[in-house]
Amino acid sequence: MKDLYPSRKNDYPTISERKDPVVYTPLTQPGPLSKEQMKSFDENGYLFLDKFFNESEVAAMRTELSKLMEAKKDSEDKRVIREPESQEVRSIFEVHELDDYFQSLSREQRLVDVLNQLLGSEVYIHQSRINLKSGFNGKEFYWHSDFETWHVEDGMPNMRAISCSITLTENTPFNGPLMLIPGSHKYFVSCVGETPEANYEKSLRRQELGVPDKESLTKLADQGGIVAPTGPAGSVILFDCNIMHGSNSNITPAPRSNVFFVFNSVENKLVAPFSGQKHRPSYIAAREKVAEKV
Repeated sequence: MKDLYPSRKNDYPTISERKDPVVYTPLTQPGPLSKEQMKSFDENGYLFLDKFFNESEVAAMRTELSKLMEAKKDSEDKRVIREPESQEVRSIFEVHELDDYFQSLSREQRLVDVLNQLLGSEVYIHQSRINLKSGFNGKEFYWHSDFETWHVEDGMPNMRAISCSITLTENTPFNGPLMLIPGSHKYFVSCVGETPEANYEKSLRRQELGVPDKESLTKLADQGGIVAPTGPAGSVILFDCNIMHGSNSNITPAPRSNVFFVFNSVENKLVAPFSGQKHRPSYIAAREKVAEKV
């Protein structure tokens, strides 16, 4: 398959225009999202859906999160990722396979209908995880495009996937909320540096490869600015797989946690990694169960 978005192959970065659509359904086609919301996602690369889930639903999510955290706090399960300088849990991957409740949440019809509309097809879960940013010492996630890594290390051929972040705690301007560069999803930034084998073993704790250069980031931020959607628990942030995003560390007492599902089009299934290396484990990038549409 032709590599439409080569990266980590040269000793200098480049910025190229996106070759894929952003929204795969005509804006005039009826669906759960309005024409205005579809147009906003197309232009900006993200949508913030305030209070998508109610308080009782959020309470149930928090209860399940506490159970899962207790079960995994001392686990050596490779799906449990810890902070780079400590043993505090940073992320837990494949939560829709670890927990029946989160599996049912990944199939929530209100969400699935929205993703079907944006991606113009049926979808499956490419990746799921819980991200935890504890009070006082939750570490940052540096600027990156998810697609760059999913393309190079997992073999995702096209930009036809969307991330769904469900906030389990209030996102404030101070506790390390998700930051996005609107419009950056329309450009692909190729990165520098050859990918070592099993790079994920380090990158999930602190990403050092597949990160954009400062000049490219500055150019994109000058064009689109930076936003940090904030709001109450139960809100949903949908963002394109190629949008530049990151988050600051959390030095406040208030923790920040979210459930994270990546919905990929069934027409965009993974092929061999474009790095030419062995693909990452299925708990990071689903391959075996892609027929299980949601």
